[in-house]
Amino acid sequence: MDKSKLRLFHTTKEVETHFDSFLDTVSEGGISFRGGVGAYLDSAGNGDMAAKLKQINELEHRGDELRRQVEHELYTLALIPDFRGDVLSLLEDLDCLLNVMEETMGSLDIERPAFPPELHADLKQLAESVSLAVESTVLASRAFLRDIQSVRDHLHKVMFYEKDADRQSEKLKRAVFASSLPLAEKLHLRRFIDAIDHIADESEDVADWLAIYTIKRLD
Repeated sequence: MDKSKLRLFHTTKEVETHFDSFLDTVSEGGISFRGGVGAYLDSAGNGDMAAKLKQINELEHRGDELRRQVEHELYTLALIPDFRGDVLSLLEDLDCLLNVMEETMGSLDIERPAFPPELHADLKQLAESVSLAVESTVLASRAFLRDIQSVRDHLHKVMFYEKDADRQSEKLKRAVFASSLPLAEKLHLRRFIDAIDHIADESEDVADWLAIYTIKRLD
């Protein structure tokens, strides 16, 4: 295969740079989310939590701006007509992933679920797996831009971290419902465990579509 064809925007470097910046923003969102969960669980970390929430809000706004910019360039410059629909869908899906992280952290800050200290380590591990699923999705998307043949390697990692998050989520929910907490509190904690785990599910959904887009490009 011609190496120039491995890059989706091989004739338009500026658009690739903007798409890269958008992917950087999603990646930073995953890191910020992981840090925000850790700060929330630290009883002395209210200031850190506020800073992480502000950071992810700013990342979400920046992601929206970059997504619109790339969408505008794809249409006005009449780029990649054969794959434009797939790239636009990928942009929307990744932007949705960033939105879900922002919404989940915002809900944590508003509702303040009281997780027992003995669950904190496992919750931080769940947030770590979710963050790694997001990062692997970003790496797969970046490979889709410039090295289509390596996309599959990153997609495999997304699936791995999503399954790991599912296992950790189940372990946490079993611990919550085996505790002596009131039922209302158990249900509240379960909802947030599911919300955090859902980010990894969203990453898997993006990866599933990206696998299809990759097959179409290699066909």
